[in-house]
Order: sequence, then structure tokens, then C-alpha cells
Amino acid sequence: MMETGVHKELSSTSPLSTISPRRIDTSSVSRSSGSSEEDKQIEQKIRQQENQILQQLQARDREVRAHEAAHIAAGRPYVLSGPSYTFQRGPDGRSYAIGGEVQLDVSEVSNNPEASLTKAETVRQAALAPIEPSPQDLRVAANATQMAAQARIEIAVQNREEAATRAEKHSNETSNEGDSANAEAIRAFSSKEAASSSLSLFA
Repeated sequence: MMETGVHKELSSTSPLSTISPRRIDTSSVSRSSGSSEEDKQIEQKIRQQENQILQQLQARDREVRAHEAAHIAAGRPYVLSGPSYTFQRGPDGRSYAIGGEVQLDVSEVSNNPEASLTKAETVRQAALAPIEPSPQDLRVAANATQMAAQARIEIAVQNREEAATRAEKHSNETSNEGDSANAEAIRAFSSKEAASSSLSLFA
């Protein structure tokens, strides 16, 4: 997928993070007919199972929403869309989030390694913002670390080139100043020689 540098892999927009759907098992809820006393016991057992399932769904819903909110808070400058959720209907008829995703712009900034470095660091922070980053979060964080490393290399190359340009310019200026000083010295010496010759003529 990469061609000439690690930043190539980050050159397109993709989901920053995904918390995969984790469905809550509702198969344990079953109904059967029997005697009146058995029916009461069965109904009580069903209510307990439903309450347990609801607690699991509610806990999962809170976890998913907090996970995606952490991504958004840390990566806000580059959020493109989201959060988007995958839902599961509970025994109470309500829908609960069991998975989610946030879309961020994770591409490098063209011809601006300083901006790319800042962006990579923000993306990495956003990927690792949740208490328990998902496997996708960890992959994005690793890619952002590579993007930051590439940006630092480009910044170092730019700094070296600028330093070399400044040194060459300084060398040229020093050389020009030396030439000017030599020319001035030659003019002064010539002037002195001319004056000496004039005095000789009148001696």
C-alpha cells in the first residue's frame, strides 16, 4: 500500500477509530406454558433475565458513547463526521448503541511538515483518548506515530537546507566585503604612490 514513504498510507481519509459492535445475548429469554405456579416462576425468571440484559445494554451504550466522545474531544479539529452507531433493540423496545465510529481526516498536510507533525500528534492523541482503545484505535495511533516521524525527518532536511543556504549567503557576503576592502586598500595605495610621485617632481 505504501509507495515511497510512511505518509502515503495516511494520504486518504479513513475512520480514525471503530469500536466494534458487541451484541448482547438475548437467547436466554424463553417463555413456556405450564401450571399457574410454574407460570409465575417463569415470568419472574424472564423479568430477571430481561433486567440483566437491559443492564448489559445500558452499560454497553454508555461505554460506546463515552468511547466516541473521547475521540471527538481529542481530535475535534479534524473530525469529519460522527459519531455513528450500531444499535441493538432491548427487551424494553428501546435501541441501545453497541458499536460506534468517528470519521477523521488523517491525511498529511501537503508541503507543510510542521503542520503534518501537529496533525499527527493530534490524531494519535485522539486515537488513544478512550480508556480502552480498540484494535483499530491502536492501528491509527501507530500510523500517526509514523506520520509524525516522517514529518520530523522532512523538517530536519528543510532545516539543514536552510542552514546551508544561510552559510553560503554569509560566505558570499564575507567574500564580497573582503573584495571591497582589498579594492579600497589598492585605491589608497595607488593614491599614496601618486602623491609621492608628485612630490618627487617638485623636489
